[in-house]
Formats: sequence, structure tokens, C-alpha cells
Amino acid sequence: MSTKKNAPRVSSGPPRIEYLKVQNFRALRDVEFKDLTPLTVLLGPNGSGKSTVFDIFAFLAECFENGLRRAWDKRGRTKELRSRGAEGPVSIEIKYREPGYPLITYHLAVDESAKGPVVVDEWLSWRRGPHGRPFRFLEYRSGQGRAMSGELPDGQDQRVEIPLKSADLLAVDALGQFGTYPRIAALRDFITGWHVSNLSADSARGQTEAVPQERLSRSGDNLANVIQYLGEQHPERLADVFEALRRRVPCVESVLAETMADGRLLLKIKDAHFADPVLARFASDGTLKMLAYLVMLHDPSPPPFIGIEEPENFLHPRLLVELAEECRAATASTQLLATTHSPFFLNALRTKEVRVLWRDDDGFTQTTCVADLPGITEFVDHGALLGHLWMEGQLGVGDPLVNQGAPVQRRKVDRR
Repeated sequence: MSTKKNAPRVSSGPPRIEYLKVQNFRALRDVEFKDLTPLTVLLGPNGSGKSTVFDIFAFLAECFENGLRRAWDKRGRTKELRSRGAEGPVSIEIKYREPGYPLITYHLAVDESAKGPVVVDEWLSWRRGPHGRPFRFLEYRSGQGRAMSGELPDGQDQRVEIPLKSADLLAVDALGQFGTYPRIAALRDFITGWHVSNLSADSARGQTEAVPQERLSRSGDNLANVIQYLGEQHPERLADVFEALRRRVPCVESVLAETMADGRLLLKIKDAHFADPVLARFASDGTLKMLAYLVMLHDPSPPPFIGIEEPENFLHPRLLVELAEECRAATASTQLLATTHSPFFLNALRTKEVRVLWRDDDGFTQTTCVADLPGITEFVDHGALLGHLWMEGQLGVGDPLVNQGAPVQRRKVDRR
């Protein structure tokens, strides 16, 4: 073990994922996402693979929360997870950067044995300095491997052999619980902090025990608890949430989290036109979803990564531009991934923020950044909006009504 004293670095801002590569995960036979932006939005027709990309992040988060076996079994094991006709393990690789540190690559490859899923390859690497060679400071195969300790491990440090109890355990999850591996612990904290949302208006209508909770759950079933917490600990944030909600739903005057005599917490919404508030279970789906999004985006201590599928569902189209802008504003303290089918949401986005997905002739997902499509950036620079360009067929790829295997013949559009 290294005896070198490495002083911790002062850092600010959230970690950022800059790169994602996936192999053999359902329709993601071999896909790369390079130069990811703090706000990234996936666009494409139904069945193009958007939800599968979204599920990559959910899968990783569940591996760390509940264990690889449960996350693997939940998705149908190798039979359903591995790309059709493919061989070899399911492989996920992310590159992320902690402020003040070099870019770190995390690689995880999983296959299945007669006893269940096995981590066939897991490693962490980085490059110290602009001219340094990349080296791995954690490397494991089937529960056997080694890792380096220290704040800033480098190629001269000693790698310590630490066998894991079983081959289905993730080394980053196991070793990241120890303070002697701060970089490994940082990655574990990063992934376990992800909020891959599956917000449901019906879940938000439920009644819960009156216990304040800091963070919205993935389904939103503790919305009343989080509003209770914000009201007690961060009233200024809650005021911001209510102000933003009133701009979008003018008839809403306030939202109340009221504790009943039996200890249940009821969420009530006060309509400006009536004296008495109504229970949240009688509120509209759109009002509850907008409230949940605003609570999540105004979190005083937001998760380092947020995933939202199709935020446009149940919301009026004219509200989506402002919601997209609010998502971008939230990336000052988090990273956000969303999927969408809405041209109104797209209208607020920049070309570098949008990745278009489609299926190739073999049925596997392909992707490109909209900024790399010929002519699109020039259109936007002259005042065109991405949502309008998409609906006009100007993006070509990712359009269900054009041939996915060939570029579209773009017609000239007068933008004067």
C-alpha cells in the first residue's frame, strides 16, 4: 500500500459524465456517446433505443443499490439483455470527471454463468497529467483483483490484492465503502446518488407517514414528504417552487402538506378560486407532474445525475420551453438526461444538447449529435428552432417517416 501523502484537492461543482459506450445491451449492440453535455436530450422514433439508453443508467444505479444479481434478473438475464445474435459480455463504459481531477474511465463487463451473473471485467483508469500514460488503479475479474489506495493513485503505487466474496459483486461498490480508496469511493457515491426518475402522477397522490424527506423518490410517491421538508428547512426554495408553479398553472394558489391526527401526511392543493384546498388525489395529472419536476429541479442538494423520460407527458405544450430552460439552469449543480418526442421541448434546446437515435438495417441503435448533422447548426444560427426543423424532416435520421438507412434530401427553407 502506498505511503505517499496525497493532499485532497479542493473541488467545486458536480461530477460530469463526458462519454458513454455500450456493447451488447439489447438494441445497443455497439454505441458511443461522445462529448456529452450537462443537459443531454435523446430524440428518435418509437423503438429507436432511447429508453434502452435511459435504462443503462438505471441498471448501473440498481447494481450499486440492490446488487448485480437483482438488477440482472429484473431485466430477463442474458436471454433478454444481450443483443440478439451477439456473443460476449454486456459491456458499459463511462468516462466522468470530478472537478479538479483527471478524467476517470469506469468499465464494467457482465456475463452469465450456470450460477448467475458474473463480473468478467471491471476496471478504473485515468491519466495523470497531460502527457502521462493511462493506467488502471482498480482491476477485477470474477471476484479477483487488486486496487490502489490514496487520494491520487499513480503508476508507482502498490496494487493490493483484495479478493471479493463472490464473482457477482462489483469491486467499486465493495471497496468504495472504505475511506482508504477515496477515488473509488467517489465513484460509488456518484453512481448511488443518481436519480433515474420514473415519476408518476398516481404515485404522487398517495398518502404517506408524516416524516420529512430530503429527496424525491424515483416514482414521486413521497412528494408530500419532500414538500414538508422544504417547508421546514428551505422555505425560500419552496417559495421558488410555488412561484414557478403559479406561472404555469395560474389557478394554483398554494400547495400544503398537512399532517393528520393519525400521522398520515396529506398533500392538498389550494385553488385560487375556492376557499378550501382539494386533496392531491383529485388534482390533474399535469399539475402534479409539474409540481414534482419543479421540486426535483429546485432541490437544495440535487443528485449528481438526473434522468427524466418524456417530461412532456400530461403537460401543455406551451409550458415545455420554460421547463427545458429550467432543466438547463439546474445543470449548474447536476447533470440531466432526458428523452422526448416533443418539438416544443426541442425548441428550447441547442444542437449540441440533442442526440438523435435510429435503428440501422440490422435492427441495432445508431446515434449522432444533432450538431454534427450537415446544415442544422447553420439553420439554427439563422433563427430556426430545432423542434420545427425536426417536424419538417430536416434532421433526416431519427425520423420514422423517412428511410433510416440514407440521408434525407433536405429541401431549402426560407428563414427570413
